[in-house]
Amino acid sequence: MAMSTKLSVAIHILSLIEIGPPDRVNSELIASSVNTNPVVVRRLMSKLKKAGLIHTSRGATQTYLLKKPEDISLYDVYEAVELDHEVFNIHQNPNPNCLVGANIQSALEEQYSRVQQSMEAELKEIALADVIHQIKQQET
Repeated sequence: MAMSTKLSVAIHILSLIEIGPPDRVNSELIASSVNTNPVVVRRLMSKLKKAGLIHTSRGATQTYLLKKPEDISLYDVYEAVELDHEVFNIHQNPNPNCLVGANIQSALEEQYSRVQQSMEAELKEIALADVIHQIKQQET
């Protein structure tokens, strides 16, 4: 029931691509930084590439952002990697013979929709550059 980590891993990938030397940033290096399997990284990088956020090439490892970090919002990243775009999923098949079971889904849908819209609006306000700036501040 844990929330997806795709967004944070994708932000990690993009930050590393921007900060790291462009000729050395490949899925193995990123996987060791994220501490996950290179296959997971490659899948996410493929989605980021499809969304027009990164350039990758086989062989000559040249990986770089296609937009300035200031022009990539966390919402752009979220849209690229989170397929269902639902932060909260309502459990399926509650008991229809129970007052709560019969009405929980419709009661939560409206509330969750408001929270989702609010979260998406917040993500649109945060640029990848803000995250990178915070990361770089830690090294001093």
